[in-house]
Amino acid sequence: MARIKFEAVGKRYPNGYVALDNLDLDIADKEFLVLLGPSGCGKSTTLNMIAGLEDVSEGMLYFDNEAMNAVPPHKRDVSMVFQSYALYPHKTVYENIAFGLRMRKHPAVEIDYRVRDAARRLEIEALLERRPDQLSGGQRQRVALGRAMVRQPLAFLMDEPLSNLDAALRISMRAEIKQMHQAMQTTFVYVTHDQAEALTLADRIVVMRGGVVQQIGTPDAIYERPGNMFVASFLGNPPINFLEGAIATEGETVLFKRGPLEIRLPPHIAEKVAGDAGRTVVLGLRAEDIDAHGERRRRETLQGRIVSVLPVGSDQFLKVTVEGVELFFRVGKEVQHREGENLSLAVNLNRLHLFDKQSGHSLVW
Repeated sequence: MARIKFEAVGKRYPNGYVALDNLDLDIADKEFLVLLGPSGCGKSTTLNMIAGLEDVSEGMLYFDNEAMNAVPPHKRDVSMVFQSYALYPHKTVYENIAFGLRMRKHPAVEIDYRVRDAARRLEIEALLERRPDQLSGGQRQRVALGRAMVRQPLAFLMDEPLSNLDAALRISMRAEIKQMHQAMQTTFVYVTHDQAEALTLADRIVVMRGGVVQQIGTPDAIYERPGNMFVASFLGNPPINFLEGAIATEGETVLFKRGPLEIRLPPHIAEKVAGDAGRTVVLGLRAEDIDAHGERRRRETLQGRIVSVLPVGSDQFLKVTVEGVELFFRVGKEVQHREGENLSLAVNLNRLHLFDKQSGHSLVW
């Protein structure tokens, strides 16, 4: 069992800097939880508190209802995988993986079995006699994972473990980490600033900013129903488009208006803002939620001019000026677009987002 619970946990330094503020978080046993956010948001501080590398300034941290605040790192039974791999350069792969078990005085036969089993599962059996300087970055990362695996800990803690790898290798390593979690059925807590990693790996994502949790939810919930503009903008490639405007009504119809631009709001949004005519709001529209072949003028159609065309494999990104704002959209390559071309973009009304201009909070979810 490895349920990890934060109750009103904070981390404050003597100089007054608040790295983490009033964190309430309940990580279920066997869950894969990803802490996501930009540098300095508090995600690594949170991970280090679980490991015991950072003290809890206020609040309580529990493992399976046992208070951990005063428990030293070596008694917490967690394994940590770092961005830097932290391998011993003078030791072989075998010795690096076995090191933690030897320090804990496990029998030699058990150590050998665990090391070779981990090496087999990570496909590094042929590398056991090599040293770290004879390995590629991906191979070193597998060794670091193997060293964590053999411990059979209550929880795995991973701090941006793939950030030093090239893009193709990151994708394959994500799959291996996912398989590792499914096979080991152990709690994983994973820190990253990479939205693709979070969306691929997580059972739940915790989005953080400035030491404060912004939203907690499944990958689908976080992406489809962002609670505020920060969360909406942090997930998505290209980032979500924002258009500032105001609520307006025409009879029973509720509109988003920006100058001559009018977009009819769908019923699930309209019912929540129908009484807010004149309110300043921000419309959120993801890059994929349009049809670039709209031909007739409708209230749910954007008229724009293409500023640039960016091919990206099977798709293309269009940078389009709409009512003085540059927006990015992702479309297929079946139709070739040109810079300077005027374009009608039919909006998928069911996928609109709407935020309060002042607070940034969603008016929909």
